[in-house]
Amino acid sequence: MSFLKIKDQNFLVLGVSNKKSVGWAVAKTLIEEGANVYLCVRNAEREQSVSNFAEPKGFFRCDVEKEHEIQALGKTVADAGIQLHGIVHSIAFANYDESFRKFYDTKRADYLQASQISAFSLVEICKALKPTLAQQASVVTIGISSTDITAENYGYMAPIKASLNTIVRYLAKAFSSDTEVRFNAVNAGPLKTKASAGIPGYLKNYLYAEKLTYRKRALAVTEVADTVAYLLSPRSSGINAQAIVVNAGMDTNYFDSEIVEAATRLD
Repeated sequence: MSFLKIKDQNFLVLGVSNKKSVGWAVAKTLIEEGANVYLCVRNAEREQSVSNFAEPKGFFRCDVEKEHEIQALGKTVADAGIQLHGIVHSIAFANYDESFRKFYDTKRADYLQASQISAFSLVEICKALKPTLAQQASVVTIGISSTDITAENYGYMAPIKASLNTIVRYLAKAFSSDTEVRFNAVNAGPLKTKASAGIPGYLKNYLYAEKLTYRKRALAVTEVADTVAYLLSPRSSGINAQAIVVNAGMDTNYFDSEIVEAATRLD
């Protein structure tokens, strides 16, 4: 028997966009453990591209910017008679089309859009899917580690991701009145994904973060996925309303001798 005990359980993963995405890494791990994985993608075009490399139990479509589509998702899953044992929220978007600007120059429209997609969508999705969740289901969202929160080039997405941690706690409290559904965040360090490539200056931060890990090796997407799978499983039943940091120790290694030497070297 698998340690995770998730064989034949049903999971919905939102946010699979390509082979390098965290969402797909999670889905693969769950499938390997014998779970039934359903993927929720934004539109028909995304479903077509994802189906080129993924064979889930089924596809659902939902653009989380549209409230009526989130409500429709809940009805569609319920009408299909699917009881969900877990949900993975791996969705984030920020408009980095323009050049880098100071945080106080953030446009209201950009902030509100990113907040809706990256954070508040979790609230709406969980409300819509609540009738389909098993009594002891688990919901996991993907955040960023505390050191990334202050990365200047991450811009206005940093406070939005910080709010995601608070949303997780409030959902855990709200659902506890009549369920045992758990909510947790996996706050990952810098990852090499297609989405991160769109963040200005991300590569330098990624390489710097790699130097700060104890092992001097960057975090792998699969390491984040494995943590998510554990939190989705009944093996983690005692973990709720938490933000689990997965970053290979980089946030505790500020004074690594190699970094200190490089930063203080006199040319």
